[in-house]
Amino acid sequence: MANELTVDANAFWENGYQIIRNAYSRDEIQRIRENAMASRGRGPGDLLSNPKMRNVLVDGRFVSVAKQLLGSDDIWYSGDSSFTINSSQRGFHKDNVDRKDPKGPDWKGRYTLLRFGIYLQDHWSHTGGLNLRAKSHNTTDHAYGKNVYVRTRVGDLAVWSMRTTHSGNGALYKFPKWVHPEPKDIPNIPKWRVAKADGDRVAVFAALGLDDAHHNRYVEYMKTRTYMINSFRASQYDEDTLQEAKSAGLNVWRVAEEIEGDDTVGKNAAWEPIPYEVGAEARKR
Repeated sequence: MANELTVDANAFWENGYQIIRNAYSRDEIQRIRENAMASRGRGPGDLLSNPKMRNVLVDGRFVSVAKQLLGSDDIWYSGDSSFTINSSQRGFHKDNVDRKDPKGPDWKGRYTLLRFGIYLQDHWSHTGGLNLRAKSHNTTDHAYGKNVYVRTRVGDLAVWSMRTTHSGNGALYKFPKWVHPEPKDIPNIPKWRVAKADGDRVAVFAALGLDDAHHNRYVEYMKTRTYMINSFRASQYDEDTLQEAKSAGLNVWRVAEEIEGDDTVGKNAAWEPIPYEVGAEARKR
């Protein structure tokens, strides 16, 4: 496969995340960054439906990593992708459905949904990067796990379990760089202690997984969220785009077709748990 990347699957499943160094060239990162900037104000819609941004999903790199980590060639994308520019959100959280309930289906067996993140500037020597709690992907305790400021260089690719506790907009001290402040403490840190930002903070995110009960439950959850329904309905894929995805080994779950004419979806602005019965079995496609 073009753009094949090598990952350490054992380390991923032990720690809940992995950083793949030099996955992209500096020129590629610059192009993605420029395309994100040019897409500001475009409105709702995912990366695959954006001609300027879809290449990050269909160039084969995310798929290559997902295949190795999940141990399958049957990789699915269900419309959860975005880019952010100068997002100010921070605070430890998880992205999976049953993020607070250890008895929920998300905690039965190996969780197979991955979050990919490309940070389009330097966070090795600059502030504003990702915080993760190492080995937090096997518990609902959001305080569990060592707080790690992920020092990504330009061109690195981050991937973590959607059960891993994480936060955006971390702070990197000027010194010592190996001491990582908790996100909740960042507003109280004197500015002189914090390393400079590397320009505008631009990041790209996408979720990939298997065709299984975990993914099915996540899609049912996304159908309850207002912002995701707006995105689904705004995301149109032409046949050329779907062929590009197929050629990259990426199966596309067309959620917009399932919610067409359904006025019961998208009622929740914020996260709320969904019943266990919803999405308990893998859908048949």
